[in-house]
This record gives sequence, structure tokens and C-alpha cells, in this order.
Amino acid sequence: MHGRFVVVPAAYVFLLRDGSRGTEVLLQLRRGTGYMDDHWAAAAAGHVERGETAYAAAHREAREELGIDGLDLTFVTAMQRTAHDLPIDERVDFFFTARTWTGEPRVVEQDKAADLRWWPLDALPDPVVPHEAAVLRGIRSGTSTPYSTFGFDEED
Repeated sequence: MHGRFVVVPAAYVFLLRDGSRGTEVLLQLRRGTGYMDDHWAAAAAGHVERGETAYAAAHREAREELGIDGLDLTFVTAMQRTAHDLPIDERVDFFFTARTWTGEPRVVEQDKAADLRWWPLDALPDPVVPHEAAVLRGIRSGTSTPYSTFGFDEED
């Protein structure tokens, strides 16, 4: 018999725009978080709080981390992922894109991000947080599916 486990939900926002080299995505360089520091990641992301929807969390994180509002969110995928070596190793991540918003994105939490930059989807920086890179590949190629997984043995 298996014991119960906790699933940690998070919401991610990839801001997209048309650039000179095609579609660009806004990424932040993580710093001081204790998780994937020195990796490029979604410009806004964070845990979904108790009683909050993933959509509401995406809006809140964009406001808290980038100082923007009025996002027109498009759902991309819900990713079930695992990291067997972590104490809390079961996660469900909700990924959204937005092409319109109000305000100019900027680093609000300077203790958690070292940089914020637009990158062409076909020329991403290195390294990108691995499970986020998988979602960005799906966005770039148009192959995203409503449900995806990451970190399970059958995919390795």
C-alpha cells in the first residue's frame, strides 16, 4: 500500500511578443531563491496559494514579480512532474502565455532575479530551468498539449 503524498501547485507566465527574429519570450535570471539559481526561467511564476485558482495565481505573480496587470492569459499546459530526490517531489504546474498586459515589465523582487530579458524562442539562453525549457519547446513548435509530464522514468 502506498502512502499519500502532497502535490504542490504552481503557476507560470511566459510573456510573448513579436520581435525581429520571430516570437520572443521574457525570461528572468534566478538568483537568491535556493532553487535553480543562475538559470533562466519564466518571468513570473510561483506557488498557487490555498483557495486560489491557478489563473488568479498567474495574475498575482505577474503583479508581484513584474509590476504588470491586465494580462490576457492563454492556458498552455498542466504539467505533472516529479523529482524523486527532493523531499516534496510531486508537483502540478500550470503554464500560461500572455501577449497583452498593462504596464512595463520590470524586476520587482530584486533579491530573487539578477536579470530580465527578451529572448527569441528559437535562441534561448543557457541554462533554462529544464521543465520550463520543455514547455517553451512545445510553444515554439506548436506541439503543446493540455496535459504533460516531466521527470518520470518512462520519459527518461
